[in-house]
Amino acid sequence: MIRILKENAEIILPQNGLEEKAVQAGKENRKLIIKLGFDPTAPDLHLGHAVVLKKLKQFQELGHQVIIVVGSFTARIGDPTGKNKARQPLNAEEVKHNAETYISQLAKVIDVEKAKIVFNSDWLDALPFSEVIQLMSQVTVAQLLQRNDFSKRFTENIPIAMHELVYPILQGFDSVQIECDIEMGGTDQLFNCTMGRQLQEIHGRSPQIVMCMPLLKGLDGKEKMSKSLKNTIGLTDTPNEMFGKTMSIPDTLINEFIDLTTDFSVEEKENLKLRIKDGENPMYIKKLIAKNIITQYHDPESAEQAEMFFTNQFQNKNDDEKVFEPVSLNSLNNRQESMTLSELCHQLKNKESKSFIRRLIINGGIQINHQKITDPDEKVAVTKGTKIKIGKRSFFELL
Repeated sequence: MIRILKENAEIILPQNGLEEKAVQAGKENRKLIIKLGFDPTAPDLHLGHAVVLKKLKQFQELGHQVIIVVGSFTARIGDPTGKNKARQPLNAEEVKHNAETYISQLAKVIDVEKAKIVFNSDWLDALPFSEVIQLMSQVTVAQLLQRNDFSKRFTENIPIAMHELVYPILQGFDSVQIECDIEMGGTDQLFNCTMGRQLQEIHGRSPQIVMCMPLLKGLDGKEKMSKSLKNTIGLTDTPNEMFGKTMSIPDTLINEFIDLTTDFSVEEKENLKLRIKDGENPMYIKKLIAKNIITQYHDPESAEQAEMFFTNQFQNKNDDEKVFEPVSLNSLNNRQESMTLSELCHQLKNKESKSFIRRLIINGGIQINHQKITDPDEKVAVTKGTKIKIGKRSFFELL
């Protein structure tokens, strides 16, 4: 059991803590309480989030209690982003919407029915200001400045707002409230999770174990997977999107994706790594990874169909044989027979920002009827039969 739970974990603090907690829970004839906290700052989950969620699933399958702490209070004050500035706070409606979306997406990985979902506004909204001050008195400024991004910003004279310093304390207080045994997170959450250990001890509780999972790199192969960097594979992406994005990862990420995104057995994972090492074409391994990912979040049939689509769409050199997504002229917000290329592309890909679309056009990433156009403001015909290629994976035909 312990071996399975430790698999892929990058940090376990203290090192022997998991074994000790398991023994303690066994003596007390109770389940371990596993905490995962999140602020619903964005509603879309991706494979980077799933690294931690899949570990929670293992705890669930072993019969332990998973508690999801929704930061319904902390999201309204804004948390440190780790990027040299504070995150913008959300209003109550945004928090509610994002939390509902997040919880529905959790069901793609963990058993939401068995998990306990709580909202930290239930206790933090009710906390008198005098008790907030008392809570803050239990942590020193020197301790808070040990957090890397705080230390860097302080050294570089970049402002740090007071509420940012309070944020890790509030997250730690959540652990006190739910009396958790283990807190999960990515390695970027190590400081906040250890704050929970400290506050639990101060309040006379047994300190939680901290388990941090590695941060999955995004499609660029450099930065961690992040929606803001547009380098993600979303849990709600279509099978075709999942397949195409997985095939686009650099070869250097293959082993990382094998370990952190697939549910192959340990033996199967080692075999795939050996095949790469022995010089097998990386494309074949990526296809296996892509099909495995799609099977987890959709189904095996969708995985097979996505592979066929990818082969026809991207390995076939003839554009006339590719599948173009039909788009009704009536669905476009346009009453003229032409519009600027940037506006047309933005309507077809409305999840992308206008600035992103303009850059894509300037860099030669757009074709109209197989002709490359690099002027975002050029007028193009909006008529039946017009074919538009946006980037490497999006094909549309106006009907």
